[in-house]
Formats: sequence, structure tokens, C-alpha cells
Amino acid sequence: MTGDSAVPYGTPEAPRVAVRGEARLEFDPEIARIGVQVSARGKDRRAALEDLTRRNNAVLELIKSYGDAVEKLATGAFSISPELTQHGRGEKVRAYLGGVYITATLTDFTALGELTTRLADLELTRVSGPWWSLRPDSPAHGEARREAVRDAVRRAREYAEALGSRLSALVELADIGAENPAPYGMPAAPGGMRAAFASAETEMAPALDLEPQRQTVIAQVNARFTMTPPQF
Repeated sequence: MTGDSAVPYGTPEAPRVAVRGEARLEFDPEIARIGVQVSARGKDRRAALEDLTRRNNAVLELIKSYGDAVEKLATGAFSISPELTQHGRGEKVRAYLGGVYITATLTDFTALGELTTRLADLELTRVSGPWWSLRPDSPAHGEARREAVRDAVRRAREYAEALGSRLSALVELADIGAENPAPYGMPAAPGGMRAAFASAETEMAPALDLEPQRQTVIAQVNARFTMTPPQF
């Protein structure tokens, strides 16, 4: 840029207008995450560990049976610890408690309700979620940014026209944030929830009807333009 573009203010011959462009768009979610906590309790460490291993394998096998509907499966945490008696002198182990936490990311929302129900039917298994989100590289983010730029141009043009001027050049465009309020990998407000310890049943419970939660994408930009001299 040349001339007055080297200074942070305009001139009578080339006034500047500074605006903020904003966009807030809604999109259908692309993925859903659920958390599965498997628990076990035994009088000795080996019994607790064996029960936990068996239940963990059952959960993993069930989730994997949904094939391509499951995009990602990961074990987040494992623990086994003694439970001490609350009364009497000395430290005595009353039982051992074990737990495994698993997360699954699904792209097929039709399978999501059935899988969630079947997991909740397993012994000492806690299911939470789903948490809906967009992928970090979703085209939705780019669409929101482009709309924010268009909004900045519209605002600047309206200011210029109010003075009898017209925009002549873009001086600066600054991205001040284009983000999803529910970042990928972090729980948002659940669009639906099933969190309960359950025991095995002879018949599978009906699949949950989970309604995907629309995702809001926000983008904001600061823009500065030069314009032709006002016509007062």
C-alpha cells in the first residue's frame, strides 16, 4: 500500500472507516461423543481386576461391532484401588474398586441411540452423553468466516453511503476469532443424556431417540477501509 496507508488514521482526501463484521450460523452436528464408565467391586484385588477386564472387553466388543459408525474408540483412564473400613482401629481393606473410562466418537446418529441403550444395559456400566460437535476442519467454520467478512463490507459501505462516499480500498482485515462454543474434544451441554448404573436384563431396552443438537459457529473480524471524500 502507498500514501496514507502507512499511517494509522485517514486524511481528508482518503478518510478511513473501521467496522467489525460478525456472523453467527447454525449447523447440524457432524460427530457425537459418548463416555462409558465400567466398574467392578471385589473382595480381593484379583477378583475385582478379573471382573473389570471381563466387563471392559464386553463394552469394547459391543462398540466395535458397529463398524464404520464408530469413528474413534479410546480408553481414557483405568484405576483399581482398595476400599478401607470406616470403623475400628487400623487400616483394613473391605473391598477393591476398579474402573475403566472409555470414549467413543460416532458419525452415524441412527446407530447412536441403539448403542447407548445396549451399553446402559450392561452390568455396572455408566453411560453419559451424547456431546454433539463439528470437526475442527469442518467447512462450517470457513462459511462463518466468509459471512463475517461480507458483514464487515456491508457495514462499511452503509457508513460510507451515509456520508455520500464510497469505499475505495481495504486497509486491514484482522481475524479476532472464529470459534465453535462447543470445541471438538470438550463436552458441550448435552443434547441428550443417559447416565445410569444398570444391570443386565433379559430383553434389550428400546433404543433411545436422540435428537442431534444444532451447533452454533461464531466468527468475527475487524476491517478498515479507505473511502472517497464525503459529500456534505
